[in-house]
Amino acid sequence: MTHLSIIHRTRYRFHNAVDLAPHRMMLRPRETPDLRLLSFRLDIRPEAVIDWSHDVAGNVVASASFRSRACELEILSQSHVDLRAPVWPVFPISVSAASYPFIYSPDESADLGVLILPQYEDQAQRLQGWVRSIVAARPTDTLALLKDVSNAITTRIAYQGRETEGTQGPLETLDRGWGTCRDFAVLYAEAVRTLGFGARLVSGYLFDPFENRIGTTEAGATHAWVEVFVPGAGWIPFDPTNRSFGSANLVSVAVARNIHQISPVSGSFRGTNSDFRDLDVTVDVRADDNHQNADVSEGN
Repeated sequence: MTHLSIIHRTRYRFHNAVDLAPHRMMLRPRETPDLRLLSFRLDIRPEAVIDWSHDVAGNVVASASFRSRACELEILSQSHVDLRAPVWPVFPISVSAASYPFIYSPDESADLGVLILPQYEDQAQRLQGWVRSIVAARPTDTLALLKDVSNAITTRIAYQGRETEGTQGPLETLDRGWGTCRDFAVLYAEAVRTLGFGARLVSGYLFDPFENRIGTTEAGATHAWVEVFVPGAGWIPFDPTNRSFGSANLVSVAVARNIHQISPVSGSFRGTNSDFRDLDVTVDVRADDNHQNADVSEGN
């Protein structure tokens, strides 16, 4: 078990005082069998009215409404978690799903719904041709196939950081031959959906104590990956950026069908483009063996 401290700070600055429109935040880690949330605190300046809710995927959403104009907006979340995911996980996949192709049960298919369907237009079926070339045989081992698709992305696509917002479509990433962790995740989810798997995008944090992971710094980083539903095992995490699977080193915050649905912070202001000065985001994810507070609190 690893005790982690996570500090995520987002700061917007403006040249002039502006009216801040409501902001939506997804920053509270999701509790899973591999992750226990010990404490959580959210602080916002200027003062805001915060409403808490769950979205359709069960993510915790904080909505902030502001009463006054401001030249700066700072959103600070502080979390402490116990991460207990094994480095070499073993997944109890059902016998019926151990080999691909397999068929989801009627209930599973109904509940997965659009998570099985590709989200991007591909009339020429280019992505389908690319991913089907990875299938070694039929039948083939399900888990091995899912690993092969992840490995193919890492082998053929170069990681390249990008500060601008937005995510490339899967065909754009294939054509360019490079992408960020968001682009890798979108490509992987779309590829396995093309094969008939239910998949969802995940946003969260990457803990990198040995500084050997892609897409992070010494302090850790926000990260994106994919979970694939396999009967018996449930949702299996795959991180194509780092050619890994399982939840070791990963702290899940939000899951959704589409990457744009799990942005950590989203909102706007009323003013002109010239009013905006800059945006600064810092993330610190580190081991914290001294934390013993088991109180999950929400502050403002």
